[in-house]
Amino acid sequence: MSAISATPEALVGALPVSQGNYPCLILNADYQPLSYFPLSLWSWQDAIKAVFLDRVNVVDHYEQCVRSPNFEMQMPSVVALKDYVPQNRTPAFTRFNLFLRDGFQCVYCASPDELTFDHVLPRRLGGKTSWSNIVAACSSCNMRKGGRHPKEAGMHPLIKPRRPTMHQLQTQGRRFPPNHLHESWLDYLYWDVELEA
Repeated sequence: MSAISATPEALVGALPVSQGNYPCLILNADYQPLSYFPLSLWSWQDAIKAVFLDRVNVVDHYEQCVRSPNFEMQMPSVVALKDYVPQNRTPAFTRFNLFLRDGFQCVYCASPDELTFDHVLPRRLGGKTSWSNIVAACSSCNMRKGGRHPKEAGMHPLIKPRRPTMHQLQTQGRRFPPNHLHESWLDYLYWDVELEA
């Protein structure tokens, strides 16, 4: 590869590829994805900028190239961060993470349709809005349970609500592969893919 004389911004302006066509899988320094769900991806523009800023190592690439008047490189399809990003932080208490923890299905009937959330112990009985008292519930189960205690309603969650770790959310996210997986990503994503003998 020749010496780099174009800036990342100049390269981006010279590219004939539309944004989003060539996403790049982002791995941590230990070669594990930063996130499984949503999958940690950058646009090709951000990936190229990170290469120029020397923040990543290119692990694999697309056949397509990016060009400027005096430079050419293949577009990265997988990059690994040079500095490790710790994954032991506490997950944010969000609707998305709650649904991910519960497998995007109702904890009462296992339906994936019309999800909302339910206070296992209703607020009127002192129930708090917390990881240990909120579960994913379909709207019909939520209405049927209403503001009653699970024992009173005869509806008990299939899982015990608890605060998940980032590791548990990442493991759960691996059950939901995205619609598009580039072949260069498969060695770094441990989906339930049948291996060839």
